[in-house]
Amino acid sequence: MARSAAGQDPESTAAVTVLKRAVELDSESRYPQALVCYQEGIDLLLQVLKGTKDDTKKSNLRKRISDYMDRAENIKKYLDQEKEDGKYHKQIKIEENATGFSYESLFQEYLNETVTEVWIEDPYIRHTHQLYNFLRFCEMLIKKPCKVKTIHLLTSLEEGSGREQQSSGLREIKESLRNHGVLLELEYSSSIHDREIRFNNGWMIKIGRGLDYFKKPQSRFSLGYCDFDLRPCHETTVDIFHNKHTKKI
Repeated sequence: MARSAAGQDPESTAAVTVLKRAVELDSESRYPQALVCYQEGIDLLLQVLKGTKDDTKKSNLRKRISDYMDRAENIKKYLDQEKEDGKYHKQIKIEENATGFSYESLFQEYLNETVTEVWIEDPYIRHTHQLYNFLRFCEMLIKKPCKVKTIHLLTSLEEGSGREQQSSGLREIKESLRNHGVLLELEYSSSIHDREIRFNNGWMIKIGRGLDYFKKPQSRFSLGYCDFDLRPCHETTVDIFHNKHTKKI
């Protein structure tokens, strides 16, 4: 097996790097990110342990793994309690022209097989590109591991000649979702201002610009037209909370 300059195998080097980052995040009280790094680092150390023959090294590795597992478990308990108390809050700042913030990248962490119902409040599901944004969001919701059966959308009605296009687009999305066994419940409000998304597993996400935080692509054949991870974004802030009970619209 190839060795690094420090005499360590690649798995050991990777484990050290990831766990060093975990400790840094831990010291900064960035516990959700620290937990992910601890878990990844522990998995890497377990791989190193499997390939270690020396008994002394094995003993030292087991001790290190045990210590990191204890810390990871304590962080997990703390975060679980924060969720129970409704105090969990994570903020993501999306910079102007930033990429890598598709709906999958942003929401996948909070979607699992327990998600069966979703509430979306967004006043700007009106124009064609906003309808496509909503459609892409719905496409994400019907993929595994989700088992979404009902989507509630509260939005505002478009004014003038655009109203028929909005209504027609939403009807088509509703029909397409029905073909996948998902019910779309539509409601309109002239006074809606808040933008938030709630899952019935307790997660709530507030995006400053709602679902419409992507910039217009340069052309139909430019990178980012299809893959939203490559689409530049407008500057906005994403706030993520966990509530024991989510309210209904």
